[in-house]
Amino acid sequence: MAVCAKCGAALAEGVGFCGSCGTPVAAGGPGPTAPPAPGAPAGSPPVPAAGGGLESNVAGALAYVTVIPAIIFLVVEPYNRDKFVRFHSFQSIFLAIAWLAVAIVLMIVSAVLAVIPIVGWILGLLLWLAMMIGMFALWVFVIYKAYQKERYMIPVIGKLAAQQAG
Repeated sequence: MAVCAKCGAALAEGVGFCGSCGTPVAAGGPGPTAPPAPGAPAGSPPVPAAGGGLESNVAGALAYVTVIPAIIFLVVEPYNRDKFVRFHSFQSIFLAIAWLAVAIVLMIVSAVLAVIPIVGWILGLLLWLAMMIGMFALWVFVIYKAYQKERYMIPVIGKLAAQQAG
């Protein structure tokens, strides 16, 4: 019976790695690519290394958190090849641009309404409140749809995102 050169443990026939310390055995069969998992019995096949990465629905939902993950997903492999993640990343970026445009228009409208004492201020405040609640609800909704593996298209923005995603 063979023994491990590093720790001296007894080795079973045809084993590629020592069951005690994980050291590769020179004359051991076909030669597995990874040592056995800690606590695995000697002679058991090695456990492959776990591959990292997010599922596409999680990456699609995370793209909406801010613009930064959306840009990262458009640049980093393998997400930049996944059409689902690309779509939600582009839609997130376009939604942020639209949100900014609506906020600018609302600032101008609020400035005009501010000329009217009290009533204008209240109307401006209500417009801001409605815009913030509406945008927050839309934001939560698209995160939910992306997590449910649905390709929900926001009117106008969704069509542009679909064109960019391919």
